[in-house]
Amino acid sequence: MKKREEGVKERAKMSLLERYLAVEIGIEFKACLYFFCILFFYSMYRLLCGSMEASILHMGEMIFLTYGMGYLQKYILANFDEADRWGLREIGFLLLCVGIYTAASYLGGWFDRRGFVTVLYALFMTLAYICGFLVYKVKRTLDAKQLNEDLRAFQGRDGSRTPKDRIPQAGREK
Repeated sequence: MKKREEGVKERAKMSLLERYLAVEIGIEFKACLYFFCILFFYSMYRLLCGSMEASILHMGEMIFLTYGMGYLQKYILANFDEADRWGLREIGFLLLCVGIYTAASYLGGWFDRRGFVTVLYALFMTLAYICGFLVYKVKRTLDAKQLNEDLRAFQGRDGSRTPKDRIPQAGREK
């Protein structure tokens, strides 16, 4: 029995490779999500300016920036956008990230260094972070609900009783 429990514990632990992949998948997901948000805003700007073309150089800067920000958020800013609640620290990190995105857009000339459009972009990225926070919050709630359902189903199975529960007690009829 003890050997079986040790085997279960070993399988439950994630290997170094699995932990690395889990982190990388999370960063990849965020980079793609924020890149899509930035590219959408950029594309709408280009369309409103009467152009059907987008700069490949700008898109390269955008994707490079989103990956860099993903690593920054994960390793330095403690995944603030996945927090349970927003406090001063999370709001400060949000403003820092929006500031970096806005500065990069201005320096890169994504919106032709137009101040009004750059301010709109900053507001758009703030909204994107808030929406990301809400999505992660809903996901955690749904994951917790699913885990609780799985636990109840597991506890309801006949084979889930402990060996102590299966031993007939003295004085009890079978």
